[in-house]
Amino acid sequence: MKEILESSDKIKKVAKVLRDARSILFITGAGISADSGLPTYRGIGGLYNDAVTDEGIPIEMALAGETLEKNPEITWKYLSQIEKRCRGAKFNRGHEVIAEIERRFERVWVLTQNIDGFHQAAGSKKVIDIHGDMHNIICPRCNWKEIIEDYGEIEIPPKCPKCAKIARPQVVFFGEMLPQDKCLILARELQKGFDLYFSIGTTSVFPYIAQPIINAKYLGRPSVEINPAQTEVSSIVDIKINLGAAEALDKIYKELFN
Repeated sequence: MKEILESSDKIKKVAKVLRDARSILFITGAGISADSGLPTYRGIGGLYNDAVTDEGIPIEMALAGETLEKNPEITWKYLSQIEKRCRGAKFNRGHEVIAEIERRFERVWVLTQNIDGFHQAAGSKKVIDIHGDMHNIICPRCNWKEIIEDYGEIEIPPKCPKCAKIARPQVVFFGEMLPQDKCLILARELQKGFDLYFSIGTTSVFPYIAQPIINAKYLGRPSVEINPAQTEVSSIVDIKINLGAAEALDKIYKELFN
């Protein structure tokens, strides 16, 4: 009962801060898509809690850029398993609330680690999908591109129809650099600063995910974490809400607009 009351008070505090905000940054991780039925595996997709794969290597190695280049069959095997688990899922109330807030406020950006494309599908326009989108398939040789919503409809591993090179999803694999264009957009928007910062459903283990919250603390700007677990930024944020993303965001929305 105490936890329920504390959460209610925090929801009201967040809504109050939101009313005075003109610019907002939402940082999201696997937790926001968990409410869509997607399991959370360290930001990848929730299937691999064991230390090694069938091939006897860590999943991080199977999903590494080096493995994709040398043994694409292995990487695509696990990509396909992840995509199959995600197939048929769609955005949830948490994504909808963020999209609605973008429509109602002056400047709203989403920085997401997720590769499911749910933020865009829910209607968010200003999204920095820093790790890419698993449905965007590209040929690394000739730059042929196609959107593939269902991996079950393609050969695995897929070959470029133009040059026969094995294609890849436009995502950041382990050991690869973040896309420069998206990093530049992020740097530009962080330089402008935000009135309010949210960290939602992410453990914030990557420096580029935790840094905006650290910056907010340094700048004296309010920050909110929505996550039932303790994370790298839990001790930094001003308000910590121990609820799932969809539940918390829906309550904030109702407090703010109803």
